[in-house]
Amino acid sequence: MKAATKKARKGAAKAFVEAHGEAEAPDFFSISDLSEEFGVTHRAIRFYETKGLLSPKRLNGARIYSRRDRARLRIIVRAKSLGYTLEDTKDYLDLYGQQGEGRIKQLEITAARSAEMIAELQAKKQQIDEQIEELRLINEVCRRKITKKKAR
Repeated sequence: MKAATKKARKGAAKAFVEAHGEAEAPDFFSISDLSEEFGVTHRAIRFYETKGLLSPKRLNGARIYSRRDRARLRIIVRAKSLGYTLEDTKDYLDLYGQQGEGRIKQLEITAARSAEMIAELQAKKQQIDEQIEELRLINEVCRRKITKKKAR
């Protein structure tokens, strides 16, 4: 991975962690606002609603999402990109409570789960590196044999 890409991802991850409790965000959002901001479809947002992950208010039949819904959608999208299941994400979100009383538990779970995922990914990376090395050897041997056979 290029250093610039790695730095950008690290910056995005840091920004995500620090984004909880953004004071500058408006109080209410439309489904289109959230869809555009997070790069998800209206259908996906409605799906998260049916699963109990989001709970917008209704105004003349239109869904109106709160800052809390926006924060939850941010977590849903990020968790999905990291491989969390919707069930795990819902459990995590439900820990928060009404006033953030479960925030420490959320952080503890996130720290433990991220450590597990790092270990799993490192093991996969090791396996991939070994497979790449084996394939390079096979490729090199085959190319030498091809060159040798063509030289005859």
